[in-house]
Amino acid sequence: MLIIFYIASAVAVISTLLVIIQHNLVHALLYLVVSFLAVAMAFYVLGAPFIAALEVIIYAGAIVVLMIFVIMMLNLRQESIAQEKKWLNAQIVIGPVILVLVLAGELIYMVSTEASITLTDQVIGAKAVGMTLYGPYVIGVELSGILLMAGIVGAYHLGRQKKKVTHRFLEKQEE
Repeated sequence: MLIIFYIASAVAVISTLLVIIQHNLVHALLYLVVSFLAVAMAFYVLGAPFIAALEVIIYAGAIVVLMIFVIMMLNLRQESIAQEKKWLNAQIVIGPVILVLVLAGELIYMVSTEASITLTDQVIGAKAVGMTLYGPYVIGVELSGILLMAGIVGAYHLGRQKKKVTHRFLEKQEE
């Protein structure tokens, strides 16, 4: 099981580096989803299936969908859409698909073998996660929520369309 942890960790590191390198935001989001899935696999192997499920549901699901909504809110112009269609081809999907297939192979191997799924004897449950997050780490949880909200508000402010304001007397002259 140690080799599965190392493979999942390598996939997480590679896909995270590709998130940083990508110029296109949508492609970076694809690699971000792969990174979250790889981290979830590493948590699962380490004996924290609840944290792995939270990683998939909250990060790979909700946060990425939230980022997609922010991208849509930025309202790309028609030129950007044409450029995106030109960039979108089968070669772009090859990287994320290969990394996801590696993770899927690991998952199939873990499910098909009767071996122990944990590296430790202790399984971390939901109650322990909640007590830890909202106990000594409550400041970090609250600060991360504030940071996410500030990022959304900032993206909306930067992406909103500026309306051209004309004086009511000048409107009649323009017609």
